[in-house]
Amino acid sequence: MSDDKNSLAKDRTDWAEDRTTLANERTFAGWMRTGMAAIAIAVGLRAVFGEAEPTWVPKLVSTLFVIAALFIFWSARQNACKTQTRLDEHQAEVQSRENYTLLSIIFSVGAVTIGIVLWTL
Repeated sequence: MSDDKNSLAKDRTDWAEDRTTLANERTFAGWMRTGMAAIAIAVGLRAVFGEAEPTWVPKLVSTLFVIAALFIFWSARQNACKTQTRLDEHQAEVQSRENYTLLSIIFSVGAVTIGIVLWTL
């Protein structure tokens, strides 16, 4: 009977660790959305204050939000990878560190491209 209880307790612990691993992925996705929101703010500020003089002021403020987005993307990647290395997956299929890195690169290239476009308008 004791072995059954220990086995059930281990199963519950394994499932909890799987849930934590999946929560880590959701947290990463949430931070990536936050970075995209920062880019949306940058585009919006540039659109609203585009005709302001001097023209470099709205561009600079928009660039600050693009830089914030880059920071968010890479800190999300760093935290997700750090958390994932501390956890063991049991039955859940989790994202690899390479996927976190690839997504961060793609989002960063997009953010930098938007920053360049904002300065050329």
